[in-house]
Amino acid sequence: MSGKLFYVIGPSGAGKDTLLCHAREQLAGSDGIVFAHRYITRPVEVAGENHIALSPDEFESRRRQGLFAMHWDSHGLSYGLGVEIDLWLEKGLHVVMNGSRAYLPEATRLYPDALHPIRVRVDPSVLRTRLEARGRESAAQINERLAGAMAFESLDHPRLIELDNSAALEQSTAALVEVLTT
Repeated sequence: MSGKLFYVIGPSGAGKDTLLCHAREQLAGSDGIVFAHRYITRPVEVAGENHIALSPDEFESRRRQGLFAMHWDSHGLSYGLGVEIDLWLEKGLHVVMNGSRAYLPEATRLYPDALHPIRVRVDPSVLRTRLEARGRESAAQINERLAGAMAFESLDHPRLIELDNSAALEQSTAALVEVLTT
């Protein structure tokens, strides 16, 4: 495989989906970079991640048939990346995907030479403000999310790329686009 697999990870509320959406818009039509859709066992939300919704039975059927290059379960949902990413990488394309911190060791095993993890970081006070603003979690759940964000600090990978998303979205998007295109 000659393409790079950009594996974007970060705590809930760090802005991964927003960053990926804006980078995708800026790089639309660019030769050499493709953004992979995840297959997820949750309905599509207008403001959420651009994913392909599958029922649990559909997901399991596709998993059994070997149609996922990667798959994992998290927070009661199943997530998968289709085998099309392998074809894209073999063609020398750089693939950008929304990954999972817990799945990083397995992704590293599967793609030892292609994987380039990008850790999206955000200042804890900014993260708290974002989590409160979205209104999906209680105060206790927000504190849990903030504590969970600390687990991302212990990530170790030889090609780990750090991206700070505490500032304006335009700055963070520009930084991500630069990483993906250089």
